[in-house]
Amino acid sequence: QVQLAELGGGSVQAGGSLRLSCVVSGYRYNSYCIGWFRQAPGKEREGVAAIGADDSTFVIYSVRDRFSISRDNAENTVYLEMKNMKPEDTAMYFCALSGRVNNVKNMPGSSFFDSWGQGTQVTVSS
Repeated sequence: QVQLAELGGGSVQAGGSLRLSCVVSGYRYNSYCIGWFRQAPGKEREGVAAIGADDSTFVIYSVRDRFSISRDNAENTVYLEMKNMKPEDTAMYFCALSGRVNNVKNMPGSSFFDSWGQGTQVTVSS
């Protein structure tokens, strides 16, 4: 059974940094795509970044100068590094796994992802 666990959420002040981890377990294949999504209260879920099974990466334009995504295959972990954070980054952050996306040239929609974590809260205060 595939399980995804998001770690690293918390509260920071504007301008601060956080690194979220998505730890994957139980997936039978070595390569997969991971997407990071966020959902703020009263807003729709938004795809933020993805790393393809081929290690290609994509980060949405609005945060591209502040967020980055990377993978540690040995640890089965994908990271979302967030710097110079802003109050508008406040949201529940989720990671999700897709076995169908190899290369990412844009943010895959949530329908491409089959397994989801429980989420981790990120709060940025001004």
